[in-house]
Amino acid sequence: MDPVNLFAVASQHSRWLSVRQSTIAQNIANANTPGYKAADVTPFESTLAATQLTMTQTRPAHMAPTGRGPSDPETREDESWETMHSGNNVSLEQQLMKAGEVGGAYALNTGLVKAFHRMLMASSKG
Repeated sequence: MDPVNLFAVASQHSRWLSVRQSTIAQNIANANTPGYKAADVTPFESTLAATQLTMTQTRPAHMAPTGRGPSDPETREDESWETMHSGNNVSLEQQLMKAGEVGGAYALNTGLVKAFHRMLMASSKG
């Protein structure tokens, strides 16, 4: 049986959230470093769009699947709210809001995987 793609997407989203959380933590740690430029991760939507889910060829008459595997998220310079006189553009308020977004997205992702797992287990027992 082929793996269920929802688990692969959820796993990729968790990796993306991990990279984003690490980037936010690095921004907060360098909040007082002169000349430091805040970074952020490319949105998950663009990461997901670049990843084409694998298709399977179930019959010889079907077209053969083509596509790439999952790509790692890339960091980019963040659009900050302010730049200090030292050249540092890390806004702690903005970074803490992003950290809250990551926490909420992680909780949602985990909840969806748990619900899908329960559904899968219920259908296999029945």
